[in-house]
Amino acid sequence: MTITTDARAVRDRSTGPAIEAEHLVKRFGDMTAVDDVSFSVPQGTVLGLLGPNGAGKTTTVRMMTTLSRPTSGSARVAGHDVAREPELVRRSMGLTGQAATVDELLTGRENLRMMGSLYGLPGGEVRRLSAELLERFSLTDAGNKVVKDYSGGMRRRLDLAVSLIATPPVLFLDEPTTGLDPRSRVELWDVLRGLVRDGTTLLLTTQYLEEADQLADRIVVIDHGRIIAQGTPLELKDQSGKAAIVLTVSHADQLEAARALLAAHVPEVHVDVAARQLTAPADGLSDMTRVATVFERSEIVLDDLGLQRPSLDDVFLSLTGHRAEPPAGDSAETPTEPSTQTEEQR
Repeated sequence: MTITTDARAVRDRSTGPAIEAEHLVKRFGDMTAVDDVSFSVPQGTVLGLLGPNGAGKTTTVRMMTTLSRPTSGSARVAGHDVAREPELVRRSMGLTGQAATVDELLTGRENLRMMGSLYGLPGGEVRRLSAELLERFSLTDAGNKVVKDYSGGMRRRLDLAVSLIATPPVLFLDEPTTGLDPRSRVELWDVLRGLVRDGTTLLLTTQYLEEADQLADRIVVIDHGRIIAQGTPLELKDQSGKAAIVLTVSHADQLEAARALLAAHVPEVHVDVAARQLTAPADGLSDMTRVATVFERSEIVLDDLGLQRPSLDDVFLSLTGHRAEPPAGDSAETPTEPSTQTEEQR
């Protein structure tokens, strides 16, 4: 699904946040899908909305993009209220959903030109923008091929290109790499980094812990409709427990001496004889610097010395008691959130 409009006439009202949610709630009968969700996204940054399938991520995005009215709470995109100014919100944003909805019987270039024409852009500008977007998304050679012959990664890139034909300042990406192979996923990450360098604000939902770590300036962790943590990737990792100093000794015959030296400065040391590696808990860089100084003054030769922080998977486990559930294989997920496709802005 792709929604985008001509954003040239509608820019951010101020230097305030590009996206804001305040106490958003969405109920479907007796079930609460989103429960008191609040966050803000500064302009030109990336917010990762991280959580397992069914956590409430897509429902949150649907409210933020005017596709579903909040039960309570408020939200703004580019300074415009999603309930009171839906048209202005739509003019300020693009949305790429979990499934690409480009026309498979048209070429990539024809899809772009059709979308530009639908938004009333002049013919010459549509042709120029189409060529630029095909090049930007590495689709120039495939621009004149019908989309049904595209790979999954090519379709996702085209879907994203279509959402940018009107140059929106804010882009919502709902599971942008679901169904992509690892190589296509990394290629799309590079494209998204380029958009942010050019000033686009991104909100992306993902089940991929690595994706949030790679792309997001800040992460909001959501589970069962509620925010359970938020912060930078580093801040969240620090919440899940201590980092660890990891040393690799060059010579096996120095391993015991290295263990004794490290044990004199830290409370606990784990030894991996086969890897010639020592691991010890640390509070941060200051501990690693202190240990590095101790070993520099010794005769023990190290191959490597570093600080290993908990992964985002460790974060999710520590916060929820269970690991985030990745999509099965590389197929697109089947949303477990209630469908609101027939719901209109009332």
